[in-house]
Amino acid sequence: MKIIVLGAGQVGASVAESLVSEANDITVVDTDATRLALLQDRLDLRTVAGNASSPSVLRQAGADDADMLIAVTQSDQTNLCACKTAHALFNLPTRIARVRSSDFAEHAELFRPENFAVDFSICPEQIITDYIVKLIEFPEALQVLEFADGLLSLVAVRAFEGGPLVGHPLKDMRRHLPRIDARIAAIFRRDTPIIPEGDTVIEVGDEVFCLAASENIRMVMRELRRMDKSVRRIMVAGGGNIGHRVVRALENDYQVKVIDRNKQHARWLAENVNKALVLQGDATDEKLLEDENVDQMDLFLALTNDDENNLMAALLAKRMGARRVAALINRRAYADLLQGSQIDIAISPAQTSIGTLLAHVRRGDVAAVHSLRRGAAEALELVVHGDLHSSQVIGRRIEELPVIKGATIGAVVRRAGEGERHKVIMAHHDTVIEAEDHVIVFVVSKSLVPKVEKLFQVGFAFL
Repeated sequence: MKIIVLGAGQVGASVAESLVSEANDITVVDTDATRLALLQDRLDLRTVAGNASSPSVLRQAGADDADMLIAVTQSDQTNLCACKTAHALFNLPTRIARVRSSDFAEHAELFRPENFAVDFSICPEQIITDYIVKLIEFPEALQVLEFADGLLSLVAVRAFEGGPLVGHPLKDMRRHLPRIDARIAAIFRRDTPIIPEGDTVIEVGDEVFCLAASENIRMVMRELRRMDKSVRRIMVAGGGNIGHRVVRALENDYQVKVIDRNKQHARWLAENVNKALVLQGDATDEKLLEDENVDQMDLFLALTNDDENNLMAALLAKRMGARRVAALINRRAYADLLQGSQIDIAISPAQTSIGTLLAHVRRGDVAAVHSLRRGAAEALELVVHGDLHSSQVIGRRIEELPVIKGATIGAVVRRAGEGERHKVIMAHHDTVIEAEDHVIVFVVSKSLVPKVEKLFQVGFAFL
């Protein structure tokens, strides 16, 4: 697929890196030639320096025969204008825009073909906010992801000494939870993937991905670790775009304090939150944290725009007694290094939001893509189309499907009749896949995605 990515910032660079690894033809456009040169040095892609919404720049980037435009610059206006230009002048088939301002996002009519011609809009800041809110609901989890409109949840937890299933084979889970059907989709032990089988024994420290109906997921998690007490008190460092959204999302249900260094912005925050307490100061100031009782916080969130500040603030808060700390880390190397150390959760903004984009790039009908372990693995929700003659999977038991080592079918969501609840089926060797099923597939390496997509694609007989 020929794809033009507008913007070489954190989101644009992560999108480009992910798509290049899947053998797409990628061109990245940005006004910063130095940033483009650094990107080209490490990735096999083309770059064009210039204004992303300019017709001549888009033509130079290959808009005449491109399949997709992904506009993720820092400017909403540039992204929207680029989509309109790509549609009007080049008839570019698919146009995706990053839209940060709620002023635009709340008026869907602006995205219609006769206006800005945006096929799909994303707001990474809102995606990250929703992700953080879900983590707070499950304070024991490293990741919490949903499929099939929330019917199914995939939760990553670190196995804890004393968990009922720790030190026992996975086949014992059915004895522990006789009324609940659940799957262990994958296990990572010291960063090495282990394909889960009945005799696999879970060890202390394993990163375990559990898949179950959302209503049952807490009971499954209890098999692996002690359940933390619920979160009540939260301190947020940084009241920027993400910090402000997170505070607004949490302040009615939790006791929230937010610290911002900028005096003018702190005053603006105080006027634009309802119940949260706004503090002006430095989140790495030990005296300020002590005065504000950081040791009584159930969760400390470091959400500034500076990785180093986030790291220092989170480490300091942890040392001073905060029960759990999470930090927003843009640099992937930092996130990989620090996850599971004194920092409980390292959140990668680009990897958290990239799945929404990937669902529109994947071949075949993909309802959802979730990036796992900071981009190393993926979970996909694939919609099955075709019939017995055109599909490799329809009418076949899972044990009859071609084996893709490192890929696991975890569950199937089967559409019900009108007014009925869709059925969640945990995948077993004898589960038969039907047309229009939503199949949840876990891959321990992104390199396996093309093989999985090919398996689920419809053959020419159906087309």
